[in-house]
Amino acid sequence: MKLHGAFEVTGWDEKPYWERDGEKLTKASVTQKFSGDVEGEGSVEWLMCYRPDGTAHFVGLQRIEAEARGKPGVLTIETTGEFDGNKAAGDWRVIPGAGSGAFEGATGKGRFTAPMGPAATFDLQLRFL
Repeated sequence: MKLHGAFEVTGWDEKPYWERDGEKLTKASVTQKFSGDVEGEGSVEWLMCYRPDGTAHFVGLQRIEAEARGKPGVLTIETTGEFDGNKAAGDWRVIPGAGSGAFEGATGKGRFTAPMGPAATFDLQLRFL
């Protein structure tokens, strides 16, 4: 199943837990609203490593409670990505066995792109066990 859509960041709470010489590590708690082939709400916890030049690497776990093509469900995704100072882009990997409803038995991967601001687009390819 190929899914395409967008999400809007509806909340962002980021706090540093280590800083030195222009580098810092932060944790960001983020909420999202999804639209397109996936309609619903999401939340993600990101750990971010900012470099002195303002770019960053991030990892996280994301939970999406949504309808996919009219069927409700929950999907959990592992995220790994980069922020280049202007946009964030990340790879998604569906965590097998962590889905329910429309996403029960799902595996797969995807990608998102988020230019500066609250809007992002995504593509997600799912397979079902």
